[in-house]
Amino acid sequence: MATRKFAIAKQLGGKRVISNKGEEIGRLSDIQVDERTGELEVFLVEPAEDSKFAQSLPKTEEDFVAVPFKAVFAVSDVIVVDENLLK
Repeated sequence: MATRKFAIAKQLGGKRVISNKGEEIGRLSDIQVDERTGELEVFLVEPAEDSKFAQSLPKTEEDFVAVPFKAVFAVSDVIVVDENLLK
């Protein structure tokens, strides 16, 4: 049986978010969850001001980069997301 690892949302807050190609995106600010199913939908990332890549990504009305959960590649000391799924 495969071992599953779980991270507490509080532990994820403020983590750096980078692309799988090493581009800085920003820091995790919040997570949107489907209230009906409990599934994670979107990571809301405060974009890094000095990152041209982060500034080029679409933003929410609150000026966050909305990273779909399906783009999350790995979570450890940083959150790595698939750059191809961001645009």
